[in-house]
This record gives sequence, C-alpha cells and structure tokens, in this order.
Amino acid sequence: MTDLDKPHLFRETDPQDMLARISELPQQCRHAWANAQSLPLPDEYRQAEAVVILGMGGSAIGGDLLRTLLESECPVPIVVNRDYTIPAFVNRRTLAIVSSYSGNTEETLTALEAARQAGAMLLAITTGGKLATRAQELNLPLLTFDYRATPRAALGHSIVALLGIVCRLGLVSDKKADLDEAIAVMESWQREINEAVPLAENAAKQLAVKLHGHLSVIYGAGHLSEVARRWKGQFNENAKAWAFFEHLPEMNHNALAGTEFPADLAEKTCAVMLTSSLDHPRTKVRFQITQEILGQRGVSCEVVEARGESRLAQMLSAVHFGDYVSFYLAMLYGIDPTSLEVVDYLKQRLAEI
Repeated sequence: MTDLDKPHLFRETDPQDMLARISELPQQCRHAWANAQSLPLPDEYRQAEAVVILGMGGSAIGGDLLRTLLESECPVPIVVNRDYTIPAFVNRRTLAIVSSYSGNTEETLTALEAARQAGAMLLAITTGGKLATRAQELNLPLLTFDYRATPRAALGHSIVALLGIVCRLGLVSDKKADLDEAIAVMESWQREINEAVPLAENAAKQLAVKLHGHLSVIYGAGHLSEVARRWKGQFNENAKAWAFFEHLPEMNHNALAGTEFPADLAEKTCAVMLTSSLDHPRTKVRFQITQEILGQRGVSCEVVEARGESRLAQMLSAVHFGDYVSFYLAMLYGIDPTSLEVVDYLKQRLAEI
C-alpha cells in the first residue's frame, strides 16, 4: 500500500503515469472543443431526427454524459449503442456518430457497417486504426485527435468533441461559456486535491481511504446519473476494485429494498452520493432519506457535491474528482492504474475463437 502523503513513490506503482493523464482533463477539454470546431459537417446532418453514438467502454461514456447533459434541451433523442447490432429505428434520418479511441473496437466497427447499411448519416471520432481507414474509404466526416493514453483517460476528447458537434449542428445552444466555466472549476478544485496536497487537507485522498477495502456503490441523479457510471468504471479499471452504480429516484423503487442481505456485507460497503445544487427538490429529499436508511443498515455513506453553476461544470468537476479518487484508491491497493491484464486476456481469448 502506497503512502498517499509520499507522492514521489507513486511512479513505482504508476509507471505509465495515469496521474498525469487525470491532471490533463481540463486541457483535453480545451483541445477537444477547438478540434470539433474545425471539422467540416454536411448541411444535411442538421436535419437529423435522432443521434446514435456507437461505442464501447471509455469511448461510450462520453455519449452517456452527453445524453444526460442535453436530454432536457435537445429536441431529438440521443442514444448510446454498446453492441455489434443497432436499433431498428436507425435510418437515413439518423446521425450515427462512431466513436472508438483505438479505431479497432470490433463491436463498434461492426455496428458502423450496420448503420451504413441502414442508410444513416455517419461521422467518426478516433485516433486512427481501422475506423479512420474505413471513414476515409467512405468519405465520411472524420474527427481525429492525437492523445496517447488509455480510452478512459481520453474522456475530454470524447464528451467535448461530441458536445462541439451537436452544438455546431444547431441541435442545442452553444455551450462554449459553460465549457469555460467547467474548465475553470476543474482547475480550481484540482488545486485542492492534486497529489501534492496532503491527506489531511485533500478530500479526494480522504475518500479513497474510506473506500479502501470496501465495496463501493455510487449514486447519482439527473445530469450526474452517468457520472456515477463513470466513477464505477474508473474504480473498476484504475483501482481494479468492485464497484456498482445506481440512479435516483429509480433505486428507491428496487435497489434500496435489496440492502438487507447478506447482512455481513453492509460493514464492507460504502455508498457515495453525488449530489448537485440543481437536483430536483424531491430528489434532494430522497438522497437524505436514502442515506438515513443505509445508515440504519450499517452501510457507511459519503456525499460529494459537484461544483459549478452550469450542468456541464458540475458534471465535469464531479468526473474529475472521481478520477482522482480512483487513482488514490489504486495507490492504496498498490495496483497499476493503467494495466488491464484481465481485459487483455479476454481479448486474446476472443481472438483465438
């Protein structure tokens, strides 16, 4: 277990410098927005009646965040598709955005061909690989970026590129001012939780210590519901730790009832509630009562309130905080946050069949 107050030791456990990638999220967002503004887009794409984002893992979470960010404003549905197949509604009036960091994700490449056969308007986002080659063959709008990391560490390029595209297509109002606020909020909060800030003063390190040795369950609502998914994924991939996520108010109708058994699991479970000043008033009450009930069950609860005024600032600030927590949790477990040996093994086995 690495001492969180000795950041000079982090490189022993983090040889590929995931910490640097996490610290670069605000800068990523700046670059991704500028990149999206330079992409030529066909006029007919403005007529899209639905947006489907084809992607997996770290390339799909940007779509999840985009959907929850814009669902109260965007007049057309935004759907994230994580599969080889696509929904039956996809047709020539659908904009299918194909997102694959590596450009070689087999599910995404297969879904691309299905969307092409359905006549969808297509657009690709990638660093290269087979997707870039195929997009060039089909003469598709192609947004490429050069950022060497794991897909989950390139989230800024994922969500902000998507946001820039839908803004430019006129599907939602321009979000540049909100993005500027989000970057400022992330940079400000980062000064409080970066590796140089000692545990006694660092809320992200403190939360990691509380989660260490526990099963984490992350709760979010509204525009933070998919931020909870991001936290879960980062705990899984960076810290190699069991974690799950739930949405409010839905979990109050089912998951909350499932907190009694196994009874001895409660003391090894920690719930993290991602809250917002923009939460629905009734949702705020639900968070309070849910925390009360979990406490009665013996489950410890922690609350993290997103910062910022806009939905985008709150979303990205909460994501960034969670990324730091996942890194510190990895250090406590003494595990490389970049390596994904079990996933690599799975891909190897799939390639053999």
